Amino acid sequence: MTAEQLAEPLYEAPAAPAPESGRPPYAAALLSRLGPDEPGYQSRLGGALADAERLLRACTRDASDPRVRALTGHLAATGGKRMRPLLVLLAAEFGDPGSEGVARAAVVTELVHLASLYHDDVVDRAATRHGAPTANALWGNRVAAMGGNWLLARAARLSADLVPEALALNSLTANRIVAGQMRELTGPGPGEDALAHYVRVTAGKTAALLAMSLGVGAWQARASRAVADTLVEYGEQLGIAFQIADDLLDLLSPEASSGKEQGRDLLVGVPSLPVLLAREGTDPCDAELRELLAAGPAAGAGWHRRVLDLFSVSPATVRARALMHQRLARARTALATLPPLPARHTLDALCDFVALRTG
Repeated sequence: MTAEQLAEPLYEAPAAPAPESGRPPYAAALLSRLGPDEPGYQSRLGGALADAERLLRACTRDASDPRVRALTGHLAATGGKRMRPLLVLLAAEFGDPGSEGVARAAVVTELVHLASLYHDDVVDRAATRHGAPTANALWGNRVAAMGGNWLLARAARLSADLVPEALALNSLTANRIVAGQMRELTGPGPGEDALAHYVRVTAGKTAALLAMSLGVGAWQARASRAVADTLVEYGEQLGIAFQIADDLLDLLSPEASSGKEQGRDLLVGVPSLPVLLAREGTDPCDAELRELLAAGPAAGAGWHRRVLDLFSVSPATVRARALMHQRLARARTALATLPPLPARHTLDALCDFVALRTG
C-alpha cells in the first residue's frame, strides 16, 4: 500500500444513524485499507466488527424510558470511527479470536469511549461531533453528563463477565481516564512542567483507553501475558501519538474535513501540544504567535483566524509532528517482538495512518 492510498480520506459516518446491519463504515474502510488481504482474515474481522456493532446498538438502547434511549444512543447512532473495538479484535488475533466474550470486550471499550465524549463535550461546550449536534447541545449539560454516566454504568455491567485480567484492566483504565480529565481541568501543579503535564493528561485521557482496548482483547482471547503486555505498551505509545495528531488536526484541518470546528481547542482554552510548544519556544518566526496566544481571544476580531494561519507555518507545529513520530517509533519497536501475524501488519500500518492523518 502506498502513502498516497493511506492518505486518502476515509468515509466519515453521516449525522443520520448508520444502517442496522453491516460493518461500521469507518472501521471497515480502515481495516480494508490497512490489510493484509490474507484468506479469512478480512472476512473474520469484518464479521466480528458487525457483531460488535449490533451489540453496541443494543446496549445503548436498552433503557426502558424512550427519552433515555434517545440520549444514550445518540452518539452511537451517528457512527464514529469504532477504532477501539477494532483494536480489541486485532489484539484477539494473537490468541483465540473466537473466544467467548471478545465481542463484549470490544463493546465495553466503545461504551467507555462514548461516555468520555459526552463528558468532554460538556466540559468543552462543543456544539457538534461527527457532523451532528452533541448531546449537550440537544439536551443541556446536566442531562448529557448523566448520559455519559449511564454509558459507564452499562459498560460496567457488560464487563462483569470478562476474564479477571480484562476486568482488572478495565477498572484501572476507568481510574486513569478520570484522573486524566481532572488533571486537564486543574492544569499543571506548582512547579510542574507544562509539557510533562500534557503527557500525563494524554496518557490518561487518550492512551489509556487505546491500551485497554488492546489489553482486554488479548486477555479475553487467552493470549499470553507477554503478548498482552506488549500490546498494552504499543497502545500507550500509539495513544499519545494519536492525541498529538488530533491536536494538529484541530489547528490545521477545516471543519469540512474533520467534522469538528477548526481551532475549537483554542477557543475553549485547551492547551494542545502545538500551543504549549509555541508558548515555550524562542523561534523568531513564532514571535507574533506567542503575542497572540498571550493576549487570547480578547485581542479582537480576526484573532482566531490569524492564530490558525500562523500555526500552519509555525515551527511549533513541526516540533509537535516530530514528537508524534517519536511515539510512533516506540510503538513499532514494541510490535517487533510480536508473532508475524496479519494483525501485526495491520497494527504497524496503523502507525502510518496516524502519521499521515496530519499530512
